[in-house]
Parts: sequence; structure tokens; C-alpha cells
Amino acid sequence: MKEQLISEQKLRRKNILSFLFFVFAFSAGICFWFWLKHRPADGGLLGGIPTPLRTGLNVNERLFSAVFNKDKQVPTYAKSEAEPRVKVNGDVGMSTDEFNVSDWKLAFVKPSGDTAFFTMDDIKKLPKTEIIFDFKCIEGWSQKTWWGGVRFSDFLNYYHLNDVSEFKYAGLMTPDEEYYVGIDMPSMLQSQTILCYEMNGQPLPMNQGYPLRLIIPVKYGIKHLKRIGTIFFSNEKPADYWAERGYDYYAGH
Repeated sequence: MKEQLISEQKLRRKNILSFLFFVFAFSAGICFWFWLKHRPADGGLLGGIPTPLRTGLNVNERLFSAVFNKDKQVPTYAKSEAEPRVKVNGDVGMSTDEFNVSDWKLAFVKPSGDTAFFTMDDIKKLPKTEIIFDFKCIEGWSQKTWWGGVRFSDFLNYYHLNDVSEFKYAGLMTPDEEYYVGIDMPSMLQSQTILCYEMNGQPLPMNQGYPLRLIIPVKYGIKHLKRIGTIFFSNEKPADYWAERGYDYYAGH
């Protein structure tokens, strides 16, 4: 009986301590949530996110940037594994109301401030590179997809534009400037990053960024800007559509 009584006392004590710990943890969580909710926002287009969260994302960015190796390649697959029906990850900046394909040219802003314009014929002069990789979307899905185009690094070499590699970031915008991304230069220069004009061996569909889009396998889909209108370079972070809405600026995986 004594042993049974002691065991019941210990059990009761443990239950009380567990309950008190739960109350403390729950209260601390509520207090932290209210504290976080009332922190200043980071100033994004829609108000942004609380600065402690942005600080955490910036720390992650510094860590991932420090270990990033532009010579390391993402896994690739056989064409037979490529998905024939490729999902569309967003349509911001893809309006066709005011977009005239025949007038399209890629605007490339040089360090001098001058802008060079390139047609699709200019881009297709270069050797074509194809890549089949696992396209990852922040919405939680991924697909093995097949793309073709010109390595961005080859494009720079061919047109003697290598001086832009000295900048820390590249900025890309759609022709209507409704969608825009900022990307760290090491990722832009990674050998699998392409100026893409084909999907599954055919010209890009209109909803996949015809006539030219970015494919950058080391990043999530939000960075794969469709229908490139302008590329420019900066040592400061260019504006980024989803970062302004609270997402990770680096968006690497």
C-alpha cells in the first residue's frame, strides 16, 4: 500500500508539473505572438512582415549565400521523365492586352547606363542548352520539366557583357513591369541558369513566358521570371515582387 501511495503521489505531482508547464508554454506563445504582431513592419509594398521575421530570413540568406557554390549543379533527368503537362506558377505580368510579340526585344541595361536591345534572333545565335530538372514551387508542388535556351553566362560572354558580373545582383522585369525579381549574381552565373525560349522541345507557350523567360534551377519558381522585358544590375537588392509580400528574398533550395 505504501509503495502504491508513493507512486500515486509521484504521478499526481508529474501531472501538476506537466499542466503548469503547458500553461506556461501556451502563455509564452501567446505573449510572443502579440509581441511579434506589434513589431514594426519591414516596409514592403503591402506593409511587409514584422522586422524580426525579416531578420530571420536575412540570416538564412547570409548562411545559404556563404555556402553556395555556382559550380555545383542540381540533379538532372532524362527527357522521358519530363512532365508533358507543365503547371503554370502564377500569371502576374503576363497580360496579353498590351503585349505585342512582334515589338518584343530584350532590354539589357549596361553598367554605363546605356541600354542594348536583343531580338530572339540575337539570342538564338548562341548554342542551345537544354535542362530537365525538378522545378520546385513555393506552393508545395514540384515537377520534372524540360527547358531549352541559352546559358546566361554564355550570353554575357558572346556579347562581351562580362563586366556586369562584378555587381552583386541582377534585376529582371516583365515588359509591363508588373512582375519583377532580384537575384544574387552567383546564382545568375550558375551554369544551369538559362534564358529560355523552349519547353518540351517546342516554343514557349504564351502562359509560360513566351518569347523568353528565366530558368534558374537553384531557385524556387517565384524567381523564374516569365516574359523577360528588362535585365539590369545593382550592388543593392533590386525590388522583388514576392519579397515585398513577405517571402524570402533569396528563395534558394
